[in-house]
Amino acid sequence: MNPTVHLIDDDTDFREGLSWLLDSRGLPTRSWTGGDAFLQALRSGEVPNTCCVLLLDIRMEPLSGLATFEQLKALAWPWPVLFLTGHGDVSMAVAAVKNGAWDFLEKPFQNNLLVDKVEAARQAAVTLHTESQDRLQLQQALAALSAREREVLTELLQGHYNKNIADHLGITQRTVEFHRANIFEKLKVQSAVELAHRMGRLGGSGSGG
Repeated sequence: MNPTVHLIDDDTDFREGLSWLLDSRGLPTRSWTGGDAFLQALRSGEVPNTCCVLLLDIRMEPLSGLATFEQLKALAWPWPVLFLTGHGDVSMAVAAVKNGAWDFLEKPFQNNLLVDKVEAARQAAVTLHTESQDRLQLQQALAALSAREREVLTELLQGHYNKNIADHLGITQRTVEFHRANIFEKLKVQSAVELAHRMGRLGGSGSGG
């Protein structure tokens, strides 16, 4: 996976120079003249909401970087946002990070430092994408469980043994073992402990039915 870096800055010279730098380091880059242009492309589907990184200048006209960031948050934008800021705007950038931005970099910056931060953000985006895909696959697998399998799953997650589950559900222990094997196969786990870990990462929200 090779996440695109979306560079949003209303300073043409700076934008073109930074785009050249990122391109020269082999990073796929797409430039935008402002937050409004990027948001419009995102809403229209021209830019898919897929694994990427945003380099966002904090001071822009007519839509500031902070205002752009707020609109992205309203759209449930999950990918790393790295703010570019002048010396006088560091406090705003710190506040943005506390509000969910990934990091910020103060101008003027060293090229290598910028590239290192962008690469770290790209790796974070890949990790986020992988976790998101795993979560989606688990949710789909949970949705494919039968009503009885969901009942057995709930019992398993409470730490009950096959015999106890059979007693609770009024079925034979052999039937419990059959359902348990199906659950493990569908959810791609090898043990009850692994099952608990996977469900824990999901937030435990998928066992109900």
